[in-house]
Amino acid sequence: MRAFAPKLRSLCAGLLLAFASAAPALAQADGSGGAQPSGDFTEQLEIGISTDEISITSDFRGADLTIFGAIEGFDERLLAQGKYNIVTVLEGPKDNATVRKKERVFGIWVNRYSMTFELVPESYSLATTRDINQIAPPQDIANMGIGVDHMRLIPTGFVGNGSNLTEFRDAFRRIREQSGVYERDPGGVQFISSSLFKASIRLPADVPNGIHLVRAYLFRDGTFVAAKALPLRVVKTGLEEAITRAAHEQPFFYGVFAVLIAVITGWGASLLFRRD
Repeated sequence: MRAFAPKLRSLCAGLLLAFASAAPALAQADGSGGAQPSGDFTEQLEIGISTDEISITSDFRGADLTIFGAIEGFDERLLAQGKYNIVTVLEGPKDNATVRKKERVFGIWVNRYSMTFELVPESYSLATTRDINQIAPPQDIANMGIGVDHMRLIPTGFVGNGSNLTEFRDAFRRIREQSGVYERDPGGVQFISSSLFKASIRLPADVPNGIHLVRAYLFRDGTFVAAKALPLRVVKTGLEEAITRAAHEQPFFYGVFAVLIAVITGWGASLLFRRD
């Protein structure tokens, strides 16, 4: 028994350590981005999406995604007073993004400075029942990283004294919003019955390929209550899928084929338009 006791204590310690290591992952699974409710609530949030996969073909011109959901265990008095608010987010795959600043040098505009942000969403659409800053205190929204203005933009590598960090962050947000891949729609979430709601989000024609994440957040009188998340697959089909797969899986043969096509096209054009 004396030899068995240390082994038992060691096993229990290992299980506690494994549970502690898994806790952050479990916190992320509810779609809250790591944020936890600040109190005991009876409300629960359930969501669904109109489709879990969007196919991109040669004639793809964008698509509409409908997010619908319901609040369970709600307080009828608070619901009648409009104390419940919903925030929905469609977040695209993440990748590093570089912002460059041009300056005139000897009369020529050149890229003088640049900054790369680590793992930012390639697309981001936000729809809410009202303006995001009216749903909860701005500091709480910022801590949760909800919205374009509160997106965590972390530069990679050396950034000097950081005096130009705000400038590059503002430029990044402005460029993404002007291109249409970052969108915000205050009032885009509407209650269609006492506790049922829906939101329509427009996916642009150049929506990135990959796994997107649909998130929904429930707030009660300015306090975060619950969140849910669902995956959305955006995949290329047909010829686009074959070309993309060849470029990634067989880059050498893809390059050779592209060169041959260019040579044949150029030779054919020279024959067609040559002057006798």
